[in-house]
Amino acid sequence: MNIRVATISDLKSIIEIYNQAVDEEFCTADLEHVTVSDREEWFKQHSPHKYPIFVAENKNIISGWCSLSPHRSGRKALESIAEISFYIHKSFRRQGVGQQLIEYSLREAPKLGFKNLFALLIDLNNASINILKKHGFTQWGHLPEIADFNGKICGQFIYGKRL
Repeated sequence: MNIRVATISDLKSIIEIYNQAVDEEFCTADLEHVTVSDREEWFKQHSPHKYPIFVAENKNIISGWCSLSPHRSGRKALESIAEISFYIHKSFRRQGVGQQLIEYSLREAPKLGFKNLFALLIDLNNASINILKKHGFTQWGHLPEIADFNGKICGQFIYGKRL
């Protein structure tokens, strides 16, 4: 497996993987699929020099991705923290792709000037919570009963790690 910075040509695969998470519920707060055109601006905002998107590639197939995103963009006091998000193609889950993406991101984040990473997770997303815990993330907060998945109410956890 090769992990590298995403290019615009990867966006279709990134969206495909993201929409798998939408279909499964409780992996993201989006309830409807997104399109490539919906996410083009999001992609452009992820500069490889500050807020990269990393992709895991297996035999020329994108098996997962991870992004570092700004927290409260434009607020100088918060420039040393980034939000980490990661999604794995359903055909590649439980094969270490998520772990390798997290490990890669943890190595790269300090080089980009980050001192802290945090993740927002639906509180029912045990697989992602467990991967983060395995890599030293701890629960920094809980927002109870804020998400409504067509009548199923759940919260969000905030997991973080000081680098």
